[in-house]
Amino acid sequence: MVLAVPRRDGQADAVRLIDLSVPLRTGMPVYPGDPEVTLNPALTVARDGVNVLHLDLGSQTGTHVDAPVHIDDRLPALDELPLDRFLGPAVVIDARGLAPRTPLGLEYFEGRVASGQIVLIATGWARHWGTPDYLAHPYPTPEVAAYLVESGVRTIGVDALSVDPTPAEDIPVHRILCGAHAVIAENLTDLSEVLAAQDSGHRIEVSLLPLSIPRADGSPVRAIARIWQDEPPL
Repeated sequence: MVLAVPRRDGQADAVRLIDLSVPLRTGMPVYPGDPEVTLNPALTVARDGVNVLHLDLGSQTGTHVDAPVHIDDRLPALDELPLDRFLGPAVVIDARGLAPRTPLGLEYFEGRVASGQIVLIATGWARHWGTPDYLAHPYPTPEVAAYLVESGVRTIGVDALSVDPTPAEDIPVHRILCGAHAVIAENLTDLSEVLAAQDSGHRIEVSLLPLSIPRADGSPVRAIARIWQDEPPL
């Protein structure tokens, strides 16, 4: 989708919107042990005069964000985080073409990230969505998580099931990021179009706004990338 966004000078910049979210469907993949997803009609036009869906799903369903409280009751919940954790300028790290369960080292990130950015990690694993291979995704190391925190990054997204290995006896990357009150977005869709825009010099912004759920550990999101064809308006 391409939109025309008005500027102060009366001109218009073209903005392309890219949906980075997986659709919510009955029986869709979930993290092992998480609640299964079902969507059923609660009300119908034929019977009740309106359509209303009944949704059964976990807070970590589909494309979602983790709040720090996800791993520790003492850490902030979703509604206790500033809104700027969920949208802003983004940089995409190209980590495609790796073998299953490959750890991503600092060489992918050093010199490529800056404070205040949303860092998206493109592993290419979204192509395995809905298959057993989706669980064998690459993942950043704890050293990378520490580096991102030290660099001032507080929002990290990945086109895979988790920022830690799946399954995992421990989740050190979650612990480091959540301990720094960072937001983690998981199950993003294919990031290749966003990478191509970045390689062409276009500025990228990302929105990962969650539902407003008090004391929530996470929420599904409609993840959107905005690709500025020209300079964003002031």
